Formats: sequence, C-alpha cells, structure tokens
Amino acid sequence: MKNYNKLFTWLMIVLAVIGFALVVWGFVGGWETKNALASDAILTFAYIMVGIAVLAIITGVVIGGMNDPKSLVKLGITLVAIAVVCFVVYLIAPGTEAKGLLVEQPGPGTLKLTDTVLYLAYLLAIAAAVAIVVGEVRVAITNKKG
Repeated sequence: MKNYNKLFTWLMIVLAVIGFALVVWGFVGGWETKNALASDAILTFAYIMVGIAVLAIITGVVIGGMNDPKSLVKLGITLVAIAVVCFVVYLIAPGTEAKGLLVEQPGPGTLKLTDTVLYLAYLLAIAAAVAIVVGEVRVAITNKKG
C-alpha cells in the first residue's frame, strides 16, 4: 500500500503543476480576449482529471474488493442509494425556463437536467454543512469524555 501512496502523491504533484501552468498560460494568453485555445486546454485538462479520478476510484474498488469482498456489497448498496436519491431529485426538479436568456431556450430535457443538477448541488451543500456540524459535535463530546 505504501507504493500506491507514493504513486498517488507524485500523480497529484504532477497534476497540480500542470493545472498551475494552465492557469498561468491562461492569464498570459489573456482570458478576456476570448482565447478559445486557453479554454479548450482547460476543458481538456478537466476531462483528463475526471478520467484519472474515475480510474483511481476503480483501482481502489478493485484493490479493496480483493482485500475485503464484503466491501463490494456495501459499495453496491451505496451506489443504489445514490441512484435512488438522484432519481427522486430528477422527479422533483421542475425544469422551468431560464429567465433573462437572450438566446434560444434549451429543450425541456436539458432544463429538467439542469434543475436536477442544481437541486443535487443544494442537497450536497446542506449535507456537507450538517456533516461538519455533527462531526464537530461528536469530536467535542468524545474529547470531553476522555
């Protein structure tokens, strides 16, 4: 496991340096001049980062599954729960038209999906805030007992 930590540490360092170089390149090239080349590079870098993250997750699941097969069942249950939450949020999302949009309105499916993503972002922000508060309360309680 120690070798994996070194690999991921170096991978993070390389990606951080590339990200920093892209930001510097964007400022030197000029964000304000609508430099399509800079934004294309950043989008490509974002796609690469997402791909590496997915690959790292899959690698972690495979390694974890070999060490503890019961963890795969827990992972499956978690994925189903996440899919159910996403589906319920999709059903709740209204898909209202964008106000003040000067170009043609997107289709109803796109609007519904956009509202779903916004609602999921709100839900995750609330869940993160609650997790932070509950975690701090738990730490305060356990430290008081010790």
